[in-house]
Amino acid sequence: MDENKQNNPEIRANENTFKSVVSNTQAAYSSFENFNQKQKKQKTKSTNSGGGFGKTVLLPFACGILGAGLVVGTCFGVPDIRNNILGALETSSGENTSVVGTANINTEQISLLDYSDTAVGVAQKVLPSIVGINVTYSVNSPFYGAQGTASAQGSGVIISEDGYILTNNHVVNSSSSSSFYELGQASKITVTLYNDDTEYEAEIVGTDEQTDLAVIKIDKTGLTAAELGDSDSVQVGEFCMAIGNPLGLGSTVTDGIVSAVNREVTDEDGNTYTAIQTNAAINSGNSGGALVNSQGQVIGINTLKVSGDGVEGVGFAIPINSTKDITDDLIEYNKVRRPYLGIGGIELDEETAKANNLTVGIYVKTLEDFSGAERAGIKVGDVIVKADGQDVKTMDELNAIKNAKEIGDKMTLTVWRDGKTQDITVTLQEQP
Repeated sequence: MDENKQNNPEIRANENTFKSVVSNTQAAYSSFENFNQKQKKQKTKSTNSGGGFGKTVLLPFACGILGAGLVVGTCFGVPDIRNNILGALETSSGENTSVVGTANINTEQISLLDYSDTAVGVAQKVLPSIVGINVTYSVNSPFYGAQGTASAQGSGVIISEDGYILTNNHVVNSSSSSSFYELGQASKITVTLYNDDTEYEAEIVGTDEQTDLAVIKIDKTGLTAAELGDSDSVQVGEFCMAIGNPLGLGSTVTDGIVSAVNREVTDEDGNTYTAIQTNAAINSGNSGGALVNSQGQVIGINTLKVSGDGVEGVGFAIPINSTKDITDDLIEYNKVRRPYLGIGGIELDEETAKANNLTVGIYVKTLEDFSGAERAGIKVGDVIVKADGQDVKTMDELNAIKNAKEIGDKMTLTVWRDGKTQDITVTLQEQP
């Protein structure tokens, strides 16, 4: 016998109980068999002499069944004994596999306490760093010949204890217009802090339409700056939380996961950028708020959601790593300093190039006066086919190579002119 069984009184007790069940059941079955044989031999004898049948057959049979039932019932009422008996039946007979399979189902409830604690902890950490933004715009209506005001809401993330707040450009610098009205620049911006109903007036420090980022500032110190995370390490499927001011409700938290990373998206103004996709609910007013990870670190700035029939849970955030240099420039220079070529181009595909006796590439349509491209000798009519040795066919490809450089760096453009190619070196200037 196994040493564990010898040394474990609970196992020995369970085995003895099981043997008792089997013994009682066999006794009952034996009594029943004896009864059948006596019935065959004593068909002509009287069965009422001294109550022989009731005492010798029926009573032992009933007691055996009752005893077995009591033991089995007792065993099955005690979970440890029940499980051991069913385990013994499984090893001794294949006929009981359906019963054993049912008994082995894990019915233990899965606790969501850790998940809940994570969400609560993240919310408590980040909420003091998120603000609600209210913007008042001046509205001109040429169609009606009248002027008025309009208001909008957004969110922001405190990035310094002395009042600097990161948000979206479209929150504080809207360019919305139509044939019926024209929306001017924001005439008033106020900020509401967490657990504080006071409206603090804010000023625009700098905006950048290309990245849809802006920095505003309020005159207050002692604020709780958000902890910034590493958006390059974000993984698909990880927990995330969106915190902001949706529909002007303020201090609202929604949760979800990271649905995708490095997603190329284009906003309503035609700006294309790489974003984090999430299914955390993002609504009007969430723009400029924070997308945070399970450690309460900001990994993105919520910027837009896809809406429409049949669309649910598709939102996007600007990765926080891509905002850091932008934010520094906006605070120091009130704008983003970028290298600049000074050309306007048309993208030529094979069909267009062939139809105009040109080659595939970027056709130089315009040149800015005194720009680096003009000074280097680029001419209208040239076709740019390479930049720093890399083939380029679109302005996006050309700008990606240019934007990886600093102001004052040199860039070699290979241009096609009069059926021949030549290399021209351009010194990049600061974009006006």
